[in-house]
Amino acid sequence: MKKSKKVFLDKEIGWLRFNERVLFQASSEDVPLLERVHFSNIFNSNLDEFFMKRVSRMLHRIELARTKDLKASQELEMELHALLEEVRRLNLQNASIVENDLIPQLKEKKVDLLSWVRLTTNEKKWCRQFFKEKVFPVLTPMAVDKGHPFPLISNLTFSLAVELRDPEKKGRLFARIKIPDLFPTWIILPKRKGSPGFRYVSMFDVVKSHLEMLFPDMEIVDVLPFQVTRGLDIKEQEEEDAEDLLELIAEEIKLRRFAEVVRIEVPKNESKWLLRFLKDELGVDDSRVFEEPMPLEYKRLDSIAKLKIAKLRFSRHRPKVPKALLKSDASIFKAIKAADVLVHHPVDSFTESVERFISEAADDPDVVSIKMTLYRAGSKSSIIDALKRASQNGKQVVCLIELKARLDEARNIRWARVLEDAGVHVVYGMLKLKTHAKVVLVVRKERREYKSYAHIGTGNYNPQTAGFYTDLGLFTADSKICAELTEVFHYLTGRSKKKNYKHVLLSPINMKERFLESIANEAKNAQRGLESRIIVKFNNFDDTEIIRALYRASAKGVKIDLIVRGFSGLSPGVPGLSENITVRSIIGRFLEHSRIFCFQDGKKKMEDGNVFLGSADWMRRNLNERVEVVVPVYSATSKAEIARYMELLVSDRIQHWVMNSDGTYSRNFDKNREHIHDLMIKGL
Repeated sequence: MKKSKKVFLDKEIGWLRFNERVLFQASSEDVPLLERVHFSNIFNSNLDEFFMKRVSRMLHRIELARTKDLKASQELEMELHALLEEVRRLNLQNASIVENDLIPQLKEKKVDLLSWVRLTTNEKKWCRQFFKEKVFPVLTPMAVDKGHPFPLISNLTFSLAVELRDPEKKGRLFARIKIPDLFPTWIILPKRKGSPGFRYVSMFDVVKSHLEMLFPDMEIVDVLPFQVTRGLDIKEQEEEDAEDLLELIAEEIKLRRFAEVVRIEVPKNESKWLLRFLKDELGVDDSRVFEEPMPLEYKRLDSIAKLKIAKLRFSRHRPKVPKALLKSDASIFKAIKAADVLVHHPVDSFTESVERFISEAADDPDVVSIKMTLYRAGSKSSIIDALKRASQNGKQVVCLIELKARLDEARNIRWARVLEDAGVHVVYGMLKLKTHAKVVLVVRKERREYKSYAHIGTGNYNPQTAGFYTDLGLFTADSKICAELTEVFHYLTGRSKKKNYKHVLLSPINMKERFLESIANEAKNAQRGLESRIIVKFNNFDDTEIIRALYRASAKGVKIDLIVRGFSGLSPGVPGLSENITVRSIIGRFLEHSRIFCFQDGKKKMEDGNVFLGSADWMRRNLNERVEVVVPVYSATSKAEIARYMELLVSDRIQHWVMNSDGTYSRNFDKNREHIHDLMIKGL
């Protein structure tokens, strides 16, 4: 794509460049083979979400612009065309990695992905029996004719389009077969004697090779595998008009089945009639038809990536119990009361810290109340069980579940109903604001007083993702922070209008203002000849006010290090604008997810300055349209640990990419350096 220096860089292009860095992990010889397969899967999953969210949103904007500003709509169409061309380029890159590198290397390691023609006679017999007994009963071929309308094609489901001919009649007939998701995309074949390893055949091939059983006495002319992607940004009724937010979100989930088709994927093929039929029925033009350069089944190698072959995977990581919580027989509240406890997942065990905190609170007879926010809780959750138990134990339990967490709405509705049935007071979030904050507040009766304990996290209360997301969590009994967190829950559940928070940064109330003040303060310190530096870490960055503030600080001489995993709208290293700003992206074994903010504040060392952590990125939506919580870290020990960690990130030369002023990235690599998390496991 054309390179240019801009004050604000394009978010969508930045997102695709992030996904290209993910794809690099799939090509890197420094990454174990099965982990490389996993990164290719992540790349494909990210692209699915890109179309569901971002392409869908752009199409909606184009449609609106057509009725108001034709020139604006044409400019948007040109932007979309450029993005889709970039996607096609990345798809070619991914196909080359998979077909020319990963698949051959897997074969060398005795993991063989077989086409139908490569199966032995006995394997084909086994497949036929497997099809007859397990697959055939769940398939439902859907013909399309005057009596049978075109079927609903679900989002991201694999299908076969089949062209048929009736020997007794003229004309072409169309039928669709949904590939059942009851089975993995790749079916493992029975092991042969004396043949070590794993042999797989795709479900596509299993179904395609037995079509005569589905269409007896019909001529099968042609077959076209395809997948449909539907958008998420459907037209919704205004939330304030809804009497019940839960019912509104439940209805939105149902409507998504009918959302606009934003992409059709097919393999490179000669099935022109079938493709034209699909395009006409689904209302998709050529720009959104992606003839993928490899078979569609190679987009889903989940079962292959999960193979338990130790030598082809990262060494097993065993989370450790945080030092402050090592005494298993002691109360976790006693440890937190003695000093703040900082935990860093996945190095520190989520089970032995966060889950233990909530579980002990549920069972402790001195605990009188538990309040918490839940954004993405996962498919299985001991935290949900603990909250139910706490309610049954007679404690006051309040749980704010965000029903509008994209792609997790159905699960969150289920958890909300489970908790309500257990007597938990469930709050569904706020109208027009997503609650993205990660906070637990426990109140405990200790002698004649009530003492509060809190956990503030940078990531979700999700035991599954805690194993591979890097996140920080702070346990504190600091009365200043806990008192204001109590007010935050009053804001969430009782609509408090308190604005004068002195310690907690709460969006959309005071967070952006406080960050802008901190940046301006660093600029003043630089002018006065005092120590000035900013190091921050988060996922994405697009807030233009903060970008402008950082440009001003850079011009005053403030050294600024931004560690941004995904996209950044700030252009670094531009003379006269941002020459003191560096933007880095770290992509590696774990998903970089923590949000950390360090301002030196004129002190000799960063650890003596102001350090914050919490749930917010420097995104317009996080700072203006979501409820986010960021808190100051007051413990000198915790601040020092965070400062060392941030310096490690800045100096990393293994998983480290440096952003150029035009928005492209260059890899900063030194094979002799250790991975960040290897160093962390050894101890900072």
